[in-house]
Amino acid sequence: MVAEIIINRLAKDLNKTFDYLIPKHMEEDIKIGARVFVPFGSKNSATEGFVIATKEISEFANKEIIKIEDFPLTAENIELAKLMARRYFCNISECIKLMLPPGEKTTNLENRIKDKTANFVYLKKDEDEIELDIEIGKIKNAKHIKVLRFLEENDGIYIQDLEILLEVSRATLKTLEKNGYIEVIEQKIERNPFKGREIVRDKPLNLTEEQQQAFNKIDNSGFNEFLLYGVTGSGKTEVYLQLIQSTLDREKKAIVLVPEISLTPQMVDRFSSRFGDCICVLHSKLSVGERNDQWKNIQAGKCKIVIGARSAIFAPIDNLGIIIIDEEHDTSYKSDMAPRYNAKEIAKYIAKKNDIPLVLGSATPNITTYYNSKNVIKLTRRANNSNLPEVEIVDLRQELANGNRSIISEKLKEEIEKNLENKKQTILFLNRRGFSTFVMCRDCGYTVKCKRCNISLTYHMKEDKLKCHYCGYEMNNIKICPKCKSKNIKHFGSGTQKLEELIHKMHPQATTIRMDIDTVSKKNSHEQILNKFKNENIDILIGTQMVVKGHHFPNVTLVGVIAADASLNTQDFRANERTFDILVQVARKGRKREPAR
Repeated sequence: MVAEIIINRLAKDLNKTFDYLIPKHMEEDIKIGARVFVPFGSKNSATEGFVIATKEISEFANKEIIKIEDFPLTAENIELAKLMARRYFCNISECIKLMLPPGEKTTNLENRIKDKTANFVYLKKDEDEIELDIEIGKIKNAKHIKVLRFLEENDGIYIQDLEILLEVSRATLKTLEKNGYIEVIEQKIERNPFKGREIVRDKPLNLTEEQQQAFNKIDNSGFNEFLLYGVTGSGKTEVYLQLIQSTLDREKKAIVLVPEISLTPQMVDRFSSRFGDCICVLHSKLSVGERNDQWKNIQAGKCKIVIGARSAIFAPIDNLGIIIIDEEHDTSYKSDMAPRYNAKEIAKYIAKKNDIPLVLGSATPNITTYYNSKNVIKLTRRANNSNLPEVEIVDLRQELANGNRSIISEKLKEEIEKNLENKKQTILFLNRRGFSTFVMCRDCGYTVKCKRCNISLTYHMKEDKLKCHYCGYEMNNIKICPKCKSKNIKHFGSGTQKLEELIHKMHPQATTIRMDIDTVSKKNSHEQILNKFKNENIDILIGTQMVVKGHHFPNVTLVGVIAADASLNTQDFRANERTFDILVQVARKGRKREPAR
């Protein structure tokens, strides 16, 4: 027999299969998805590859497979990898790597993530026998007795914890081990991302009429793509929870995708409160070891619900019953690096393959999704009947005419002051993606745009030029507005850090916390910032898009959007749609019945 093998190499010219003979003793074991090592190249060095097909004969097969390493993939994985390679113009091996356990995507076996182990101490002798030895004086050392008494109450403890708790040395434990009283066993430790998280269990809420209709239409419907189009606060998450409970009742499992890393802890808490510890989470802010353990728990069937960002769609979950994609309009579902896959397209393929419903939820659906959707389910009212926040637009051109050159209007400054007096919280949002700077006239609002693409040009300070990041068009920087001839030209690009400094000057008595790419680089930092804002009642949270997406802070009654129209001028032909999306997301704040602005 012959195996078709894709070589796991980065080189672009290796996006093809190579035929290898299967040794007789391997024929029963070999299957599609197996990881094997084969002689490759002029030196016939052992190289990793994956079996993607088998056949009886091949005129090209003249070398044998060296060994079968393991079986990390299924035939369905290989089929999906082939489809993705055609759809996204990339190598099959690049797609295969998305489906391997985290930490095992390298071809170097020595560098792969390994199980984390530690030494644990257990009693070896019977407790009655130990007590007798202490009584007759066979055990005299006070530290030995102290350790044995402790292990009678706490059998099976991490060796380093025991040393710290009882203030004993490793030599003490070695003596006890030598005399047969204790044994030290190396055990696997599961790297648990939920460790230390307190979860309060809750019960399903009574669904509103609209929510019940949505549930009835989606539940156990077979393959269908549903768009759950609900205003902010309409209770889409409660519909998700009850759909998943129904899925679990049928002994099936669920995948829930969320867009932003900052949403994941909130979603995990909500789901853990309802479903307990049958949840696994996958996202990039976990350590590689934690992700690897979570992946293996899913593979072993220990998890019934997988929650994660884009890549969680490839989780090795079996018996799938529903896929839910929250905030489906979010751009992060499309990978910006090879392979440039769209998680929504992959989800649709998997849902169709498994004949299960795919639910896309959003208050601001992607235009393409909305246009293509045949099953739009609308939630038009908030679940608690609270009002949407009052929205007020302040024209900074008018502010400038009145002498205010700041990016914060006098109206917003006054509202922040009122909130501080009333002990309420404020969120200030600056919709700035990256560090691009665009040029705008402060008098008439004219923005310099590309004459070919009609998107704003980016200012490059070093060359003093304006450039288009789509087509490459460039022009000299302008000093006078071509429209109104004003010299009041401003280079927009002030970030959250500058905004925080400005707030400190305006409201020195206010406590602030900032949430942007600079402050959430460390593990769990996004969760810590949000918890600190909520639990310590910090006055003002300043940040980028991650501060306005779905978080529920009951004490927030004011959201200030700084330069709300600035994102219309980003280097993106979807800028209008994305600006609308994010400004509607801002209206999530203030879900209580008291007025919010």
